[in-house]
This record gives sequence, structure tokens and C-alpha cells, in this order.
Amino acid sequence: MKKHETDATTKHHMLKSTDAGQKSLDEVNGSVDVPQNAGFWRTLAAYTGPGALIAVGYMDPGNWITSIAGGAQYKYTLLTVVLMSSLIAMLLQAMSARLGIVTGKDLAQLTRERTGKFTGFVLWIITELAIVATDVAEIIGSGIALKLLFGFPLLVGILITAADVLLLLVLMKLGFRKIEAIVATLVAVILFVFLYEVILSQPQMSEVVKGYLPSSLVVTNQGMLYLSLGIVGATVMPHDLYLGSSISQTRNFDRKNRKSVAQAIKFTTIDSNIQLTIAFIVNSLLLILGAALFFGTDSDLGRFVDLYNALSNSQIVGAIASPILSMLFALALLASGQSSTITGTLAGQIIMEGFINLKMPLWAQRLLTRLISVTPVVIFALYYHDNEAKIESLLTFSQVFLSVALPFAMIPLVIFTSNSKLMGEFVNKTWIKVLSWIIAVILIILNVYLILNTLGLA
Repeated sequence: MKKHETDATTKHHMLKSTDAGQKSLDEVNGSVDVPQNAGFWRTLAAYTGPGALIAVGYMDPGNWITSIAGGAQYKYTLLTVVLMSSLIAMLLQAMSARLGIVTGKDLAQLTRERTGKFTGFVLWIITELAIVATDVAEIIGSGIALKLLFGFPLLVGILITAADVLLLLVLMKLGFRKIEAIVATLVAVILFVFLYEVILSQPQMSEVVKGYLPSSLVVTNQGMLYLSLGIVGATVMPHDLYLGSSISQTRNFDRKNRKSVAQAIKFTTIDSNIQLTIAFIVNSLLLILGAALFFGTDSDLGRFVDLYNALSNSQIVGAIASPILSMLFALALLASGQSSTITGTLAGQIIMEGFINLKMPLWAQRLLTRLISVTPVVIFALYYHDNEAKIESLLTFSQVFLSVALPFAMIPLVIFTSNSKLMGEFVNKTWIKVLSWIIAVILIILNVYLILNTLGLA
């Protein structure tokens, strides 16, 4: 196809997709102005922000136990798995952003349009349950952090966390850049807390660097393989693919101009990769902390409370043990939980609007989304109010379900971004198509194995 024909085809798709139907996250869609003909750094600054909202999903409380336990049990060996998961995340999120920018629709809207009524309904239910599973880890993590910091009963902490949807309503009125700034600040808190704790723990840097190199032990050692699958399953989040395809559209550029679309794709991808690199650093720090402080000890690190207590116990972590370390850990946990619940609520709205085209006031949508997510956690907390270990066990089940839900988001994303009629000249290159399908198949196999292993069937 000649270049001018390709440009015309792409322009036709952009005109058709952006003019028809309700826009994704309509109240903030195209609400952030970007400079025209500005320099690289000024343009990047205008596009910076959505990547921070994406990155928090890759370092939410659901990742923490797995990453720290990986370091505690196998020292630095599983750092290669953290690196692999981050590279996969960068590829998938770049595809997700490109889908939203080119088509003017998010992944949920396109899935609804291009599937039958029954299939679309089934995919919506699975995706809605994935949002619930995502929120479970975030709400429990925040609730536990509030208990550790302020002594609130866990149920009270969970209810306080659930009410942060009201904060999101206020922030949306102030503009999407305010949300981006708040989430970026919370990410910075998490980064600096763990960087400080890792510096104090004095890890062996030569072994840390060696940990990023591939090791056959990851596959041949069954215990190591199981934890590796847990790290991958907890890192690559299905709701982030829907979120990325939507918030990539918050910038106000000329959607009918090929050059503007190409620029939006370029700078959105750079922002995403920078922020996911920060998420990679945080997840590496979690594993390094687990290795430096807990490898070779008999510590039980299966719960957040165990980690909190261990950081102030000199018999476990030695001379650096301090209540301040424990408090910083709880603060980072709260920052992680709160930032993740903000983005989880946004993803819930995207999915509800995209799949079922729900027509109701925005405040009611967000309230409904949060109620759907928090109800199972509250019921579980009421039933097991005196057994926090049982409540935290929900985290394991949530990560398993996210593993089940991931292919139902990933496969449509690969199909849509590989469709030249939909994407025009911005369709996936051949090597990206091949690589993304290989990754999809491998992740599906690994996640099935993880599920079977968790259920005791493998």
C-alpha cells in the first residue's frame, strides 16, 4: 500500500472511531493540553503522568509478599524474573496506549463492539471480577497499613480505604493532572522508603547484578518456579491494559493528523516506559530487601504484619532493626494501597462503561464500582474479624484469579493491535506480533500451572 493511501486509511479509522459513541472517561478525555512544535523535554513533560497511574498496578500490595518472600527464600536469583516481568509489562502497555490513541476507544469498548452478546457478557463478568480481585489486595493492604500506623481495627481501616472513592470524585473536579501528581508523589514515597531500607541493609551488589542474569534453577527448582510464577502473575495486571488504553487519550492533540497521533504514541510510550522502570526498581528493591535481611533466617514472612514486626526485631535483621524501619514500611504500604485504589476505581469505571455502556451519574458509577469491589472484603472481614491471617489469605486467592483473568484482556489486545484495518499504519510490526503471541502463550501456560499448583492439582 502506498504511503498516501496508508495515511488516508489511518485518518479514516481515526475519524470514524473518535466521532462515534461515548468517549472513554469522557470527563477527562482530551482535557490536558499539549504544546505544538515544542522541544523534546517540554513535550515529554506534557505527556508525563498517565505512566505513573499505570505503574502503581505493577507494584501494588499484591506484589509485596511474593517479591520479599522470593528474596528471603532464594536470595537474588529471582531478580531475573522481576526483569522479565517488567519487560513484558512495557510491551503490553505500549500496545495498550497505541490502541487507545489510534482508535479513540479503550480496550473494553472495542471488545464489546467486536464480540457477540454472550461472549461480551462473559468477558465483562470476568473482567469485573478481576477488578474486584485487584481491589481486594489494595484495600486489605491499606487497611493493614492504617492498623499498623494508627492502631485502627482492621475492619475500620478497610472501610476508611473504601471511602477514598469520595476523594477521587473531588480530584476529578480539580483536573486529571492533579490525580497524576498525587499518584506520582505516592510512587515516589514507595521508591524512597525502600531505597533507604535497602541501603541500610547493605546487600552484596555483585550478587545483586548476577541475580539479573538468567538461571536454569528458575525452571528446574520446583519451589523457585512456583515463586517465579507468582511474581509474574502478580506483576502483569489485566486491569492496567484497560486503564492504559483509556488514559492515553487524556491528552488534547489533533486526532485527525497523522503526525500528531504519531507524536502522542511516541511520548506516551516513553512516559509509560520511564514509570514502569521505576516500578521495576521498586519490585527489585522489595526482593533485594527480602534477600539482604531475611535470607538464611527462619522468619515467617507470609503476612504484612510479619514483615512489619521483623523490621524492628534485632534478632532477625540485626543492628539496623528499628521501629522507624517498620513505620516506613507501613507508610509505603499505605501509599501503595491508596495509589492503587485510585487507579483501580478508574479502571472499574472504564470497564463498566465500556462493556455495558452504563448510563448513570459519574459519582454513582464510582460508588457502585467501589461497592462491588469492597463488599466481599467487608463480608470476609466481618466473618473473620478475629483472624487477620484468614483475611490476608484473600490476597492469595485474588492473585490466582488475576492469573485466570489475564488472558481474557491480553488476547483481545494482541488481536486488535495486530489488525491493520483497525490500526492502519500503526498496526503491530511483524516482530511485535510474533513476540506478543509467544508471550501470551507462555503466560497462559505459566498461569495455568500456577493455578493448578495453588489448588494442589499439579
